[in-house]
Amino acid sequence: MNRADLQALTRRPPVVIAGLTILAILGFIVVNRLVHRFAEQQKALARHLYAQGLAEQQAGASDHAIEHFRAALLYTHDNFDYQLALARALRDTGRTEEAEAYLVNLWEHSPQDGNVNLALGRLWARQQSLDKTIQYYHYAIYGVWASDPEANRLNTWFELIERLLKMNARPQAQAELITLSAELPHRIDLQLRTASLFMAAQDYDHALAEYRAVLRGNRDNASALQGAGAAAFHLARFAEAGRYLQEAIAAGSQDEATVQQLELVRTILATDPFNLRLSTTERGRRVRTAFQTAGKRLETCAANLGIDLHNQSSGGNLPGLESRWLEIKAPVTRRSFLADTDVQNSALDLAFQIEQETQQECGPPSGIDQALLLIAQNHPGAEP
Repeated sequence: MNRADLQALTRRPPVVIAGLTILAILGFIVVNRLVHRFAEQQKALARHLYAQGLAEQQAGASDHAIEHFRAALLYTHDNFDYQLALARALRDTGRTEEAEAYLVNLWEHSPQDGNVNLALGRLWARQQSLDKTIQYYHYAIYGVWASDPEANRLNTWFELIERLLKMNARPQAQAELITLSAELPHRIDLQLRTASLFMAAQDYDHALAEYRAVLRGNRDNASALQGAGAAAFHLARFAEAGRYLQEAIAAGSQDEATVQQLELVRTILATDPFNLRLSTTERGRRVRTAFQTAGKRLETCAANLGIDLHNQSSGGNLPGLESRWLEIKAPVTRRSFLADTDVQNSALDLAFQIEQETQQECGPPSGIDQALLLIAQNHPGAEP
């Protein structure tokens, strides 16, 4: 451009300004695109690091996961999901103070978020803080979930109950189960799970009620029959337990524990001297059998412990029980015993005492001795 042309151009300032403006706009667009591209690259790298962290966490390598989550946050400082993942990994590796700091920060920004509250509930459960565990699990149960809220709510509730049982907080677990069962959808899988948790919480009345609810709609459900039998057994409703257990086996249950429990129930029913339908003679026979069985159990237990039952100085209560057993032995063998309720009661009381004492000394019995022990613990008038 020669001098004349330049002078001509400078005589037209609007044209210059427009040209410079266009150049500036083009420059801004180019720079903006470069910045945007750089930011997208950073986000992509962060997503890659986050995905790696999740995979390592799933594989149990939480320490490596922490490194990748921290790296991801270098590129996207305020990403909610990355912070939550890092907090979970820190919690699972025992770095509870760091985990708590991240989670509390997330909670302050989203106090109703179900995932954040669940993570805090798990953190406090790890710390064995019962009140805070229940508090934050409740926040999660009634919180906001981004997807499938009903399933997340129920899963969180079940998880809370399982946590409480592990913490040996049975009363709290029972209370949660009672509330949950009232709100539970009528689905067999959920009812069976609830009944099983009632069993674990030793609330056998509610467990039996749940199993019965399943059976009302599906009488041949082997799992419900088996569970109902076990619940009735724990409630000392042995005849009812026997019916359920027998039906469970008929419905296809192959569980060995169910078979053994049914065998024990049958032994109890065949041994129980408190059955009001028994004749006087049959009751007497059962008491005599119990007395003789307890005597053999006493001898076996003493032999295993190396105790001489005929030597009162051997120590313990077993020699004294042997002396009392020998005193009653003669009246028990007489024909008149079958009609003598006073002697029967004395013999039966002693048999129960022997079974209870030998359990403490020699461990749990089996067979008819186990049946007698359960009868002793559950008969009318037995001490709780």
